[in-house]
Amino acid sequence: MKKIVLTVAAVMSMTLAFAAGENDNNNTTTNTNAYKFNVSTYALSRALNLDFDQVDVVEDINRTFATEMMNASVAEGSERESKVQNAIKKDLSYMRYILNDRQYREYVKLLNVTLNNRGLNK
Repeated sequence: MKKIVLTVAAVMSMTLAFAAGENDNNNTTTNTNAYKFNVSTYALSRALNLDFDQVDVVEDINRTFATEMMNASVAEGSERESKVQNAIKKDLSYMRYILNDRQYREYVKLLNVTLNNRGLNK
């Protein structure tokens, strides 16, 4: 009985040690994943009811936004926040030019929800 209890205690302590190290790795990965914006153009076009011409332009704008957000992810502290805010402002100004009022309002809602879920909207 004593061997079983000691074995269970050893297994539990090893499991907790591995889980603690894995949690640290996941936290670092989560921080960089928060800045990855690989948006499905198809899903976005369905949500916003985009016409054929808008789809191509929105895809280019999203690609530019994703690149700018990845550049922001490697920046330091306050510079990172500045780059994120600039990327968001550019994205919204480009989208404002392409989308009509209804589509733009819906896009802003989707972007805000995404930024909030990733912890980037402060």
